[in-house]
Amino acid sequence: MFANLKQIFNPKNKDLQKRILFTFAALFVFKLGIAIVVPGIDKEALGVGNLGFLELVNAMGGGAMENFSIFSLGVMPYITASIIVQLLQMDIVPYFAELAKQGHTGRTKLNAITRYLGIFLAFIQGYMFSFAYIQGAEPLMYMQFAIVLTAGTAFLLWLGDQITAKGIGNGISLIIMAGIIASMPAMFMSAWDSFVASGATLGTFLGIVTFLLYVAVYFAVILGVLFVQLSERRVEIQYANKSSAVLGKQNYIPLKLNSAGVIPVIFASSIISIPAFIAQFLGRDGVSSFIESWLTMNSLTGFLLFMTLIILFSYFYTFIQIKPKDLAENLQKSGGFIPAVRPGNETINYVTYILYRITFVGSIFLALMAGSPIIFGFLTTLPPSVTIGGTGLLIVVGVALETFRQIENKLVSTSYVRGRRR
Repeated sequence: MFANLKQIFNPKNKDLQKRILFTFAALFVFKLGIAIVVPGIDKEALGVGNLGFLELVNAMGGGAMENFSIFSLGVMPYITASIIVQLLQMDIVPYFAELAKQGHTGRTKLNAITRYLGIFLAFIQGYMFSFAYIQGAEPLMYMQFAIVLTAGTAFLLWLGDQITAKGIGNGISLIIMAGIIASMPAMFMSAWDSFVASGATLGTFLGIVTFLLYVAVYFAVILGVLFVQLSERRVEIQYANKSSAVLGKQNYIPLKLNSAGVIPVIFASSIISIPAFIAQFLGRDGVSSFIESWLTMNSLTGFLLFMTLIILFSYFYTFIQIKPKDLAENLQKSGGFIPAVRPGNETINYVTYILYRITFVGSIFLALMAGSPIIFGFLTTLPPSVTIGGTGLLIVVGVALETFRQIENKLVSTSYVRGRRR
């Protein structure tokens, strides 16, 4: 890692340095946008309830939703559109399934469809969130707010594309990561105020020790997330044609412990928040009271439902990402096989068996990480902003790892080109 840092700051790698500076400049623009409130909004009069999924959107947007910023929706509509398009490719709509098989041309069309669908969803969500924030406004005013929020999402998608093209890549993911990281200093400041500055329940020395213990546990959780994100089950494969191995083909299939990423958490959060969102519109005390007692993530039944949905969606999305049948067919076409396992149905069953086992461990970890802020809130009297773990941490670690790999690849390609010129 330190060797890579030396290469990055090497004067010969000016292109990579320019890309990194451009990325930071673009993320600075994103941070500025978070502070810009939607025109015509009185921040003091905002009436935002506990809408469940909005809390996740707010965390991923660096607090933009809480401030009703022009970037309140962030890139979540695009993520939702991406999930929908991926699901439609599962032979649900033949046109989408056919595009998925057309290589680069098909991917380009699917990406364009995802963008248009994301903008459409941004307008719908912006209109609905405007009702959640403001009561009694004129219809044209709601339309104005929705258009501004949609424009904010469109700008972020464009900014993400610029980071991908002119920066270090992974533009949209970096915007999400930057939004989450932007809220971390405030979290640690709140923890310091709770443990040390207030001095209500703990002495100064004991408060400092407790704060340092909190920080140590937080970083221990980060190391745990790193371990799980990098963990994989390597299924050994051999090739009937020995020249395939000589040509550098991989001699194992890497199956990640958590292949689904954070998508199951987004699915589960969306579903568990629907009743609360409906109650917000209905405005009936009886319905709101029932949902608050039984169906929100802060209730025992709602929390257990949330955990169960994450586990179920982890299996669902893992088998969307990794299809044992397609994997077995591709392996057979390339002349590969798993030792002691016959090609065909036996290979499919073997891969399915392994996926079931590792996904169980990965889904339990994912559920515990997503639910840890809620558990932490039950066990402590700290402010809601002070947490340990959570979906945001999973996203930050995952994106950081992917960005590090991208920088490594650029360093390798730059060294290769420089070597060829010599």
